[in-house]
Amino acid sequence: MAVRFLNRDVSDLCLGKPALRSIPENATVAEALLLLKRSGETHVSVWNCDHSSSVLEKVKADDDDGCHCVGKISMVDVICFLSKQENLIDSSKAFEVPISKLLPKGDSIVRHLEPNSSLLEAIDYMIEGTQNAVIPIYNYASTDSRRKSSSPRSTHHNGVEYCWLTQEDVARFLLNSIGVFSPMPTFSIESLNIIDHNIMTVGYHDPAISALDSIKLANIEQTALAVVDNDNKLIGEISASTLAYCDEDVAAAITTLSAGDLMAYIDYGGPPEDLVGLVKMRLQEKKLGLMTKLMEEEFSVSSSSSSACSCSSDDESGSSRNGSGRYSSSRRSEAITCYPGSSLAAVLIQALAHRASSVWVIDEDHNLVGAVSFKGILKVFRSIANARLKPETQNLSTQ
Repeated sequence: MAVRFLNRDVSDLCLGKPALRSIPENATVAEALLLLKRSGETHVSVWNCDHSSSVLEKVKADDDDGCHCVGKISMVDVICFLSKQENLIDSSKAFEVPISKLLPKGDSIVRHLEPNSSLLEAIDYMIEGTQNAVIPIYNYASTDSRRKSSSPRSTHHNGVEYCWLTQEDVARFLLNSIGVFSPMPTFSIESLNIIDHNIMTVGYHDPAISALDSIKLANIEQTALAVVDNDNKLIGEISASTLAYCDEDVAAAITTLSAGDLMAYIDYGGPPEDLVGLVKMRLQEKKLGLMTKLMEEEFSVSSSSSSACSCSSDDESGSSRNGSGRYSSSRRSEAITCYPGSSLAAVLIQALAHRASSVWVIDEDHNLVGAVSFKGILKVFRSIANARLKPETQNLSTQ
C-alpha cells in the first residue's frame, strides 16, 4: 500500500497550484526586489530565458530553445548579498548586479520533473538536496484565453505554465494519508534516528554579521540558525522562513546588531523603534551613509503606506503585506521545539502548523540536542518504501 501510494504521479500534488512567477537570470537585484515586493511571493523562479509578454509573442509553438528554471531568488538572498561589506559601502552599485551572481554554486536546488514522474522520484531528489521540483501545468485553453488568465510575469512558455512543489508540499501530502504508513508515524524521532545533531548555532550576544555564512547556508538547506546562551540552551532562532518576509533594510541590522537583537528586529510586528535608532547610529559610525539613506526611505514609505492601506491576507504564505511591500510573517523568532521522545506524526504536525522547515529538539533541561527537518522526515517515508519493496522483489525472484 505504501509503495503504491508513493508511486502516484506528482501531478496529483499540483492541483490548485498557482503558476510560478518568473524572472530572467540576467535581471538585476533591483528588478528582483521590485518583483518580490509587488508579487507578495517569498520566492521567484529564475530562468535562463525571458518570459515577458513581449518575448512570448515571438515564440513559436514548436520552438524548443532549452528554456529552464535555473534557481530561485528570495528576499533572504538579497539581504545576505547586501550584508557583504563591499555592498554596504556602495549599495547603489549592488542593486545593479545580475541575480545570477546570487544563485548558489554547485548542484541546483531546483529540478524539472514531468507530471507523470512518481512522488517517490520527487522525494529522492529532495533527499539529495532539491528544494523545489518544477512541474509543467498543461493548459488546453486557447492561446488568447491563456494570456488573459496568466498572472503578470508568470512562467508561460510555449503554451505551458509551471508550478513547483516544495518539501513542505510533499510532507503535507504525506500527512493527509499518514495512515498508509502505520505504525511508523507513532514511533519516536529518536528511535527513527532522524535527529540531526550537526546544527548551526550562534551566541545570543555574538555579532549577527559573524553568522552571515550560516544564515546563507540555512537558506540553501532550508534550515535555521539556533540562537543559544552560554550554557547551550535554546533562546530562539534566525530562520530563512522569517527573513523571507522582511525588507532589504535587514542587511543593515545584520551588520550592526547582535544575534539576539536581530531576532527582535525581524520578529512579528516589525522592529522596535529603539533598535531602528541603534542601527542608524551604528551605520553613521561606520560611515555607511547610503545604507542609512536606504533605511530612512524604506521606513518612510512603510509608515505612510500603513496608514493608508489595510493589510491583505495571503493564505498561501501565511503572511500579510501592506501597500509598501513591507511584510509581516505569522512566524516569530521564537523557536518551535520538541523532545527526542516526540512521535514523528506530532513533529510533522508541528512543523506544518508553524510553517517551520525544521523543529528544534531539546532535552528536559532545555539543552539543545539537534533538529528535525522535512528532509529527514522524507527519508523515513522513503525507507519504508524500500523495506516494503524488498519482500515483493524477493517473491518475484523465487517464482
